[in-house]
Amino acid sequence: MIVWLNGTFGAGKTTAARELLELLPGSHLFDPELVGDALRVMLPRKRLDEVTDYQDLPSWRRLVVETGTAVVSETGGGPLVVPMTLLRQEYRDEIFGGFAARRIPVRHFLLHAEETILRRRIAQREELPGDPEGSESVRTRCLSHLAPYRKALAWLGADAHVVDTSELTPRRTAERVAEALRDGHGRCEIVQTSEPTAETLAAGVLLFDEQDRVLLVDPTYKPGWEFPGGVVEAGEPPARAGMREVAEEIGVELADVPRLLVVDWEPPVPPAYGGLRLLFDGGRLPRDGAERLLLPGAELRDWRFVTEEEAMELLPPVRFNRLRWALRARERATVLNLEAGVPVG
Repeated sequence: MIVWLNGTFGAGKTTAARELLELLPGSHLFDPELVGDALRVMLPRKRLDEVTDYQDLPSWRRLVVETGTAVVSETGGGPLVVPMTLLRQEYRDEIFGGFAARRIPVRHFLLHAEETILRRRIAQREELPGDPEGSESVRTRCLSHLAPYRKALAWLGADAHVVDTSELTPRRTAERVAEALRDGHGRCEIVQTSEPTAETLAAGVLLFDEQDRVLLVDPTYKPGWEFPGGVVEAGEPPARAGMREVAEEIGVELADVPRLLVVDWEPPVPPAYGGLRLLFDGGRLPRDGAERLLLPGAELRDWRFVTEEEAMELLPPVRFNRLRWALRARERATVLNLEAGVPVG
């Protein structure tokens, strides 16, 4: 089990984590910041200059999951206490979804304090021995996180179990977290999608509203928006797999088998294995059908109908290219063969 202590600087994550180790038998501390420190040493300066925070590195998010999983295995499966600020929801999806795929449950806690208290705690941070300028730069960095934290509170408060640390000592904070754990709080109802071990065949279905906008869904277990659909099971016809996924994900039963629009070969880019990606035309949903869309909270967070231009802002480039050519195929009533999102033949 992962006990993720979230919150901005000054909330008391690190001190509470150390106290929590004494309250959770067999628990161990895992600090993902050390993964960031290692990447700062190993990656070329040019790559590091391209990001403002090591959390923006896909390698950091991937290594947090892989390293955390390895530590759980090496330590006999006891709870892993993780004091780490995580303010971007898509990064939460990617990391927690990675642990879920490895059958490691995550309990998410937000240690919160009012901003005036956070500012006071940051101002009172201890000076680094012999390096007052370094201490001041740390304070400046801590203060710069307050605005993103305010912005993230809307989703954090709904996603995590909140423990207000404003008037709590680190020990009492840890006791509150331990009590909440015993009461079952902090559970992340996130789908456990197994990591592929080879190339996969996946079927997506494009659904449209009366304005010909396309439906996108926001998965909880991976970053970025997506089309309804999923991996084709062994022995399952791809179009039928798309119909099944649409029914499971959004509660829409398609009356007709959808028409194929594109076949796209996605090349393997480690750690992903790639494979064939099919997009089908599921047709236009009636107005009342769109209003009855259902979302399973453990798998999908949101849905929306978007124009092609709006989709470009939401979809990762590889998925947007697939959508762009699928829309052209729909206009021309044809099927397109793609390789890595580019038509061939």
